Amino acid sequence: MKLRFRRRLVSVGVAIGALTLTGVGIGTAQASTTHVTQSRPAAAKPTVVLVHGAWADGSSWDKVTAKLQHDGYRVVVPPNLLSGVAKDAASLRAYLDTISGPIVLVGHSYGGMVITNAALGDEQVKALVYVDAYIPDQHDTVFSLTSAVPGSVFGGDTSAVFDQVAIPAEPGNVNLYVKPSVFGTAFAGKSIPAKDVAVLAARQRPLAFSALIEESGEPAWKTIPSWSVIGKQDAVIPAAEQVVMSERAKAHSIQINAPHLSMVTDPGAVTNQIEAAAKATN
Repeated sequence: MKLRFRRRLVSVGVAIGALTLTGVGIGTAQASTTHVTQSRPAAAKPTVVLVHGAWADGSSWDKVTAKLQHDGYRVVVPPNLLSGVAKDAASLRAYLDTISGPIVLVGHSYGGMVITNAALGDEQVKALVYVDAYIPDQHDTVFSLTSAVPGSVFGGDTSAVFDQVAIPAEPGNVNLYVKPSVFGTAFAGKSIPAKDVAVLAARQRPLAFSALIEESGEPAWKTIPSWSVIGKQDAVIPAAEQVVMSERAKAHSIQINAPHLSMVTDPGAVTNQIEAAAKATN
């Protein structure tokens, strides 16, 4: 049974089992017989829930989704509202409540804030996987983690990085869009062709400014095993900070030579880490 959603939620996970067949054949000059032990039912593979980050949508997971589906996993990519940590975590938690069976919960970038809060106390979430993601402790914010070490392109003057659009229902709050001139450097480095970067920038979904300064709640990674993928070329969350966060969460980590959008540039490595989490938590 699921535990009641808390105001400060946190993150995800799951596991798989193997079908075991044992056959014993006995052959003699007389009539031979074969005895086969009854097989145990195979444990169901977990549902993999992929949560996108800010300035993106679910299509950023397309390559990883295809690979996981090919390997027999059920995959869902619910929309991240990008409205604030608590609201987004509550929305995700409501979605998780509709899923039967074990879950591996995966978050990219800001999605790491969301899964960390959404999974708190959720017994179906067997593993959390962070892909170039924030892995917050209680009271951490996107802003505090981004600026913890030098190197993020988002660490300077926000007016030079973001275009702002008012949110009519929330006076004083604004939606932030990454300026096209900054988008490629931040997310793709030199690993994605300019024409593809232009498409990504054009269809970006904004993040509410309030989400940058909203504190995270009690982290689910304290009770749920965690894995992480660290892009060594990440220009949004410096790799050095990702290492610190991963070590704090005792996450099983890999480092790859990839930019912030590692699931786009290196979907094989990202998929392998997700599947490692699924198998390890069986």
